Amino acid sequence: MGRSRGGLTSKIHALVDADGRLIDVRLTGGQVHDSVEAESLLERLSDGAILLADKGYDSNAIRALATDRTAWANIPPRSNRKGSFVFSSWVYRQRNLVERFFNSIKQFRGTATRYDKDQRNFIAAVKIIACRLWCRP
Repeated sequence: MGRSRGGLTSKIHALVDADGRLIDVRLTGGQVHDSVEAESLLERLSDGAILLADKGYDSNAIRALATDRTAWANIPPRSNRKGSFVFSSWVYRQRNLVERFFNSIKQFRGTATRYDKDQRNFIAAVKIIACRLWCRP
């Protein structure tokens, strides 16, 4: 757990497939920027995939990693970004699968309130919940 203005917090960084099922997950402190864990998550990105991420992941390094994997990075540009990139708002609508995943794991009380203070226990609980979600029809 990390410190932020709100106290002790943590962030879950997830990579999900086109059906909203978890592929990889990382946990960081609340003060850590989103793009820090992007490199380790993008290692699991399949070739030719479409990367949908929010503005927090808009950086030249992440776009270069996606290009190396022959993936298309459909990330909305930050307001202070110089230069332009191809962005499709119609494709970006599918990013709600990530938000649905986070909503579904927060339906479990232990995960929503983070009763586990140990990082290993908490990430294990998230993975068990993800396995349960994979088994749903």
